[in-house]
Amino acid sequence: MTRFAYAAVVLPLVLTGCATSPPANPNDICEIFREKSDWFKAAKATEEKWGVPIQVPLSIIYQESSFKQDALPPRKYLLWVIPWGRVSTAAGYPQAKDEVWGDYQRKGDNYWASRTNFADATDFIGWYMDQTTRVNGVTKQDAYRQYLNYHEGWGGYRRQTYTAKPWLQTVAMKVQSRSSLYGQQYAGCREELNRGFWSRFWNWL
Repeated sequence: MTRFAYAAVVLPLVLTGCATSPPANPNDICEIFREKSDWFKAAKATEEKWGVPIQVPLSIIYQESSFKQDALPPRKYLLWVIPWGRVSTAAGYPQAKDEVWGDYQRKGDNYWASRTNFADATDFIGWYMDQTTRVNGVTKQDAYRQYLNYHEGWGGYRRQTYTAKPWLQTVAMKVQSRSSLYGQQYAGCREELNRGFWSRFWNWL
């Protein structure tokens, strides 16, 4: 096997191995953060920077990508057979489209941010929620209306485009329910998580 052929086989395997896998128990925010301490640090940083409840960005990410780093929207097909791009430019953990992600990079002073980086994704959602509060007066605790803004955009929310989409209102209710569940769970493990790894280690002993 030539060096080129060997690299062509091995490199995709290496890159796949570097990808961050979704949490083993995505239905429990405490287990998510116990498994992925770096996610907890990122979520806490977003909470402190943007004043958003820690459970809301997590609930939005769950809904948008199921915590899959490389999530992409469905493909479009030409003549129902030939792959022809994607139905939108949404990508990564937050499923943010190119245009709004570009706005975040410029206005959020985070030019090198990546949608496949969890910390950048949570910061993006915190930024977006903060803008939603400023533009449309939706509180940062209101996961239902925050998600409607996230999906329809600030202008679409003001025009109430979601009223013609009962399915979207159902999805927003799911985000609200998950946010409430995550919030209840987090209240029970916040102190433990803030103490960090060593406190859990000694308790385990």
